[in-house]
Amino acid sequence: MKSLSKLKILKSMWTLKSFCRPVHKVTRHLASQITSHYESINRYELEVPEHFNFANDVLDKWAQLEKDGKRPANPAFWWVNDKKDEVKWSFKELGLLSRKAANVLSDPCSLQRGDRIIVILPRIPEWWLLNVACMRTGIVFIPGTSLLTAKDISYRLQASRAKAIVVTDALAPAVDSVMPGDHFLKAKLLISNSSRDGWLNFNELLKVASADHHCVKTKSQEPMVIYFTSGSTGSPKMAEHSHSSYGIGFAASSRHWLNLTPLDIFWNTSDTGWVKSAWSSVFSPWIAGSCVFVHHMPQFELTTILNTLSSYPITTFCTAPTAFRMLVRQDLTSYKFMSLQHCVTGGEPLNPEVMVQWKTQTGLDIYEGYGQSETITICATLKGMKIKPGSMGKALPPYDVQIVDEQGNILPSGEEGDIAIRIKPRRPFCLFTQYLDNPEKTASTERGDFYITGDRGIMDKEGYFWFVGRSDDVINSSGYRIGPFEVESALIEHPAVVESAVVSSPDSIRGEVVKAFVVLSPDFTLRDPEKLAAELQEHVKKVTAPYKYPRKVEFVQELPKTVAGKIQRKVLRNKEWGRD
Repeated sequence: MKSLSKLKILKSMWTLKSFCRPVHKVTRHLASQITSHYESINRYELEVPEHFNFANDVLDKWAQLEKDGKRPANPAFWWVNDKKDEVKWSFKELGLLSRKAANVLSDPCSLQRGDRIIVILPRIPEWWLLNVACMRTGIVFIPGTSLLTAKDISYRLQASRAKAIVVTDALAPAVDSVMPGDHFLKAKLLISNSSRDGWLNFNELLKVASADHHCVKTKSQEPMVIYFTSGSTGSPKMAEHSHSSYGIGFAASSRHWLNLTPLDIFWNTSDTGWVKSAWSSVFSPWIAGSCVFVHHMPQFELTTILNTLSSYPITTFCTAPTAFRMLVRQDLTSYKFMSLQHCVTGGEPLNPEVMVQWKTQTGLDIYEGYGQSETITICATLKGMKIKPGSMGKALPPYDVQIVDEQGNILPSGEEGDIAIRIKPRRPFCLFTQYLDNPEKTASTERGDFYITGDRGIMDKEGYFWFVGRSDDVINSSGYRIGPFEVESALIEHPAVVESAVVSSPDSIRGEVVKAFVVLSPDFTLRDPEKLAAELQEHVKKVTAPYKYPRKVEFVQELPKTVAGKIQRKVLRNKEWGRD
């Protein structure tokens, strides 16, 4: 990877801006031509095509425009790290490399259309290559965060029946430790500069792979990606999306919420294991022909974010509300974001005062959006819309979003109820197809004519939606969706714990955090509560993904329960949030 000096960056900014001035109108027109067709599908003005493949129908179209000199000299992909190493790809180079990667998956990995592959990688270029390679081959992509433990990986392998897995050196030992229990795998791919017994080295195979590959003709409703998403009970569920769901569905939010064009450089800080990375680091920017900017950033660092925004020509920035809450506590006036024009956020509610502080210090508004692993963008405050601090904005096509009661009846404006999406008489094509292998869970999300999101909210007279809270026990902390069952299962493995209840608890920075109410074994004597709390926290970090550990622990004599003996998490949650 080549080193990129600050002088080179500034020079590239000047060159890009100089080039873009004369082609600005032409470029916007070309972007409009590509996105308008898919927006028409979102508005139901056109039918969803029988066949669709994002790699062939979108990325390759931009590569051709690039070849014809009809797209500005803006990279399609720009990756950097703390050492100022960089990788830059044009759409043409992305196409060539992804075809080579597609051939690696087909041979020697022996994967076929419809097979599933688990990809657990940090923010490295190979993650993007494999995304596109899976589209080209019709292989179903299953992302996971690098924070997953061996137990998490084992569950995902067994539940998904994946035929291949891709990791770096850091997670290879964890995969090997659970391999005896898996009998579906055809291949283990390693992203590494070294070799490991039983593994295929992706980097070495990519070097010698042919770039001659014909994209499969995938049907629009054919499975493309699966996300494991936590629920209030049981293990994570598999939410399945089709090729058209993400590939076409994000046309409207790309153009109107993110306000993207081929001139833009878009940085989204989301971890590759989360759905927001697909939203804002793959489909939304590339359907608009924008540049996807990535900073490797193994750990969240405020100074890294601020220095990156100051040093690189990033025009659009997306990060979680937790990050914005932390950023506004810094002296932002000492940083100059010379190119930044548009800021967006999603994943959890953003405090109105944070929006005001960001605007005061940077002069930029923050445009909030709302969606789930099961959907695309449900609501958003679009560029040019009146911003109502604290609101998620208005519904985006093709969704008809309403607030409904327990019978599925639409409630009048101002009344609290369940946030719901109309699915009858026509189910939106960009809603998840199913919870894989779990028809009961899939059916439980439907009520009358609506899909029930599981979130509570209010719609005002102007059609703006306001988030109230989860209607179930799922905890949303810093954009991480955490099911209480997983944390409680980890806690019960500790010899001191007889039972526990895990709920959300308010936090000024993260919005909400995991809190565990713990009942100790009668045989255990509590001598040092703080020491035991720390021990339980470390125990949970080791048993399950570290981000799920309880940041608060309270020892109690008993837990509130129903007559049937079911733990009433709602009672504890209401107590934490002062809703008694």
